[in-house]
Amino acid sequence: MCIAKTKYETKDITLVGLMAAVICILGPLSIPIPISPIPISMTNFAVYLAVYVLGWKKGTLSYLIYLLIGLAGVPVFSAFTGGAGKLLGPTGGYLIGFIFMALISGIVIDTWREKRYIHFLGMAAGTVICYLFGSVWLSFQAGITFWEAAGLGVLPYIPGDLAKIVISMIIGPKIYRRLRNGMLI
Repeated sequence: MCIAKTKYETKDITLVGLMAAVICILGPLSIPIPISPIPISMTNFAVYLAVYVLGWKKGTLSYLIYLLIGLAGVPVFSAFTGGAGKLLGPTGGYLIGFIFMALISGIVIDTWREKRYIHFLGMAAGTVICYLFGSVWLSFQAGITFWEAAGLGVLPYIPGDLAKIVISMIIGPKIYRRLRNGMLI
């Protein structure tokens, strides 16, 4: 049985750490919405950038590092909160869903690096999966139906999330090219 090993160079570890730091900086920035227990967050935007810049493996790893930092109690989650209680609370499904969003978005971006319209579809599909995880968990936490949870935790966020996808599609490739031209990736 052969187990594939991934060798990360110092520059890879540095870039993963830097993108985890970017997620830690953008993740707490949030706007509460009176109609929902889920705030508008910049976490998904930071994850889109991470997978654009680092690819699916290292981008997802940077998000997982962020998640572990938050679980350890550092206030990097929305509204400058942290700890396991956040994962067990109403937003926990979205925090888990971001892992799958990173995987799906990153794989699509890596596979079709030059086809941005496909990037949009990949990020939208990843976001839908994140919404699914979040709505299922919110439904369980709040004791409401899945459709009520989707109404509270998805519908108000679609326009902003689409804007975040488009902005990341503009910024992400530029950062990627600059890092690639500088031989950092």
